[in-house]
Amino acid sequence: MKILMGMGVLLMILSGQVSGAATNEGLGEGMVNPGYEEKPGWFKSSFLDVGEDIAEATAAGKQLILYFYQDGCPYCAKLLRENFADRDIVGYTRAHFDVVPINIWGDREVTDLKGNTVTEKAFSAALRVQYTPTLIFVNDKGQVALRINGYFPPHKFMPALRYVAEGHPGKIAFTDYLAEQGSDKVASGRIHPLDGALKPPLRLKDTQAASGKPLLVMFEQAVCNACDELHEDVLNRPAVRDSLGAFDIAQVDIASTEKIQTPDGKELPAREWARRLGIQFTPSLVFFDPEGKEVFRTEAYLKTFHLQGAMEYVSSGAYKTQPNFQRFLQKLTDELHAKGIEVDMME
Repeated sequence: MKILMGMGVLLMILSGQVSGAATNEGLGEGMVNPGYEEKPGWFKSSFLDVGEDIAEATAAGKQLILYFYQDGCPYCAKLLRENFADRDIVGYTRAHFDVVPINIWGDREVTDLKGNTVTEKAFSAALRVQYTPTLIFVNDKGQVALRINGYFPPHKFMPALRYVAEGHPGKIAFTDYLAEQGSDKVASGRIHPLDGALKPPLRLKDTQAASGKPLLVMFEQAVCNACDELHEDVLNRPAVRDSLGAFDIAQVDIASTEKIQTPDGKELPAREWARRLGIQFTPSLVFFDPEGKEVFRTEAYLKTFHLQGAMEYVSSGAYKTQPNFQRFLQKLTDELHAKGIEVDMME
């Protein structure tokens, strides 16, 4: 299962050339899900006709953002309460984009670029939306300019908006653009060595053949506030450290020219491997099964519960029978609540 797809495949899905099945039933008419967050009043009131939305955005000199969400999602709440409560972000977004919200479990009808009509949840499934929020930026030609899988904090979200609005897609990789822009925070400027991680030179296929474990590859870079937070906070939590023991772990600098033996046996410079995998930002955590096949990846802003959940999703083999990560997390949360364990998703 490959979580990220190239722009061509995404365009095919938007155009109706690839279909997807619904994975969950929505609530009845008139019911409101717990955890519902009011959308900003300036979000577009759309009939969910993608072609029409693109045409209207283009006529206004804007581009389209498809915002995939679910009720009760803490990261969606952060996006709405923090990012879209920032005056500069709101002003810039409204000037350059139309934002159309899509409920990944919703039953409203969506019309794709070929005129096919599907439900929101089928449309989301076809686009392989595994995280909420997911934001897909679509240009005037119906092409995907940028896809953000997960939450970006404001200091990273604003450059993403500028990257698309200023026409940089296709000219410079988003990771390179982001590095050029700097950050509102001062990053440590180093990659934090993780206890227990594999030592270079990395021979990932050989390592997995010997250990039989799944592999977790952490794609990082030196100037990366989120990488600092991951190592200084999240990875130091006892529950997360316990979960790490199920994996061979490799840290990969996306800027490095050092050669790596990849899980499929290729010999590539680290930065070339990251490029081929479509790594757009750091940290990105990519999971491989013991045979060296990518089975899952996490991106953007993750806290303890979600990261630990992702590791459990892979190490337990749940991804083989439950293709939707959000459904897996919900079941895990319900099981913990049944045991009297409260879950703070933002810890």
